Amino acid sequence: MHHELAYAVTVFMGLFAIMNPIANVPIFLGLTDGDDAATRRKVAARSLALAFVIVAVFAVAGKLIFDLFGMTMPALRITGGLLVFLIGFHMLQGNGSKVHQPSSDEAKGAREAQLGVAVSPLAMPILAGPGTIATAMNFAADDGVTSMLVTIVAFAVLCAITYLLFVFGERFVRLIGASALGVITRMMGLILAVIGTQMVIAGVHGAIRLAG
Repeated sequence: MHHELAYAVTVFMGLFAIMNPIANVPIFLGLTDGDDAATRRKVAARSLALAFVIVAVFAVAGKLIFDLFGMTMPALRITGGLLVFLIGFHMLQGNGSKVHQPSSDEAKGAREAQLGVAVSPLAMPILAGPGTIATAMNFAADDGVTSMLVTIVAFAVLCAITYLLFVFGERFVRLIGASALGVITRMMGLILAVIGTQMVIAGVHGAIRLAG
């Protein structure tokens, strides 16, 4: 029981760090600037529901995707680990990553569509970007059905927390302040860099076993 709980906490913290809902609150507020409270709630709910579906599909169908394209778990862990490490490295420096944040063109186009921000850039690539998908697939493939269910439930809880942060975003930003937000982002970056390194190490070990 203790092992399962520890694993669930690890999965949740890994997904929390890669999605970084706290640092995404200002992005959400900027993309929904000028919208009323009801519209903001609708955008938050729609974007998080879509992000959950995307991550759940990849968590469940990860093995099928591997077989379809002839990929192996070590390859995913090495590639995903490098990607996660890169995102964490940029966050440690206080910068955003291009695979984690929308480009200026994406953000500008999304603002013109109001509710369209729920799909792009909020759901993809901010909430369910390549790093989040790779991390979820890596966790889901660790120990069969159990790890897959733990990953999906952990991401569902994370989506619920993110929804509350988005809805009460203005109060949250005023409460913690911009400097504290920067510190939290760097802490998440450190966690991500370590998770990425661990994924690469596991991938290299797996590749050596396959080769042997």
